[in-house]
Amino acid sequence: MSGTNDTNGAGAATSTGRITRVRNAMSIDVEDYFQVSAFAPYIDRGDWDRRECRVQRNVSRILDLLDARGVKATFFTLGWIAQRYPQLVKDIVARGHELASHGFGHERASDLTPDAFRKDILDAKLLLEDLGGVEVKGYRAPSFSIGEGNLWAFDVLAECGYRYSSSVYPIQHDHYGMPDSPRFAHEVRPGLIEVPVTTLRFRGKNYPSSGGGWFRLLPYGVTRWMIERFNRIEGRSAVFYFHPWEIDPEQPRIPGIDAKTRFRHYVNIGRTEARIAQLLADFEWARMDELFLPPAGAERLAA
Repeated sequence: MSGTNDTNGAGAATSTGRITRVRNAMSIDVEDYFQVSAFAPYIDRGDWDRRECRVQRNVSRILDLLDARGVKATFFTLGWIAQRYPQLVKDIVARGHELASHGFGHERASDLTPDAFRKDILDAKLLLEDLGGVEVKGYRAPSFSIGEGNLWAFDVLAECGYRYSSSVYPIQHDHYGMPDSPRFAHEVRPGLIEVPVTTLRFRGKNYPSSGGGWFRLLPYGVTRWMIERFNRIEGRSAVFYFHPWEIDPEQPRIPGIDAKTRFRHYVNIGRTEARIAQLLADFEWARMDELFLPPAGAERLAA
């Protein structure tokens, strides 16, 4: 079952001009361009502090974009970013958005031991809560790096007080993915819900339909159709995500990267902001905690 009653009643375009009445989850993974996992072989982690940071200005633009449409979203924020830009965290909270965790150092959960993972997610949670003055309930693993080989991560998340995760992408991908995982929100541990990003089910296979590089590569109308179809056929809230660096075509280019990485990172990057604005206009959006965390006393999601 869904964690909310707001996902019922999908329909055609409404009097507001929006395509369905279903509220979908808008989420932003707050990291800078040089922290992208695909750049790890080319950028030493020790060089991060010497790189030009652009995340603060990009998040500010995103906040203005959301305000223009009256949309509240969830910001999965790196502890590394929060430590250096505490005002960014305070601005997210002050403008009514959900503050959530992306871990501290943008290390894949699949690359960490349980103890190292615990420190990473706990350090991030405590710092974000201290700066934001709110409970941090949600976590998203860098590169959706919870999979079949590290399901212990759910135990650690629950132990550290997180209430939901959005860390599994139920697709087949060369960097991540667990295609046999449930496509909808479900309880993975007592008190911990996994909310996978949205996929399109077609002929027995899951296809990405919720942001990232595919959103930039495919024509905008394809994403709009996939989300509308998900709302209408499944009757549930979709989960969409993007990164601040995806609206920044002037970001410094990383030299020496391979052609595949270059294409994935930079394809149509100059069009993303306008596409996000259109997406905000075409659908109803809300914070992830509002859509997927059951109210106090409500029935828990079925495992």
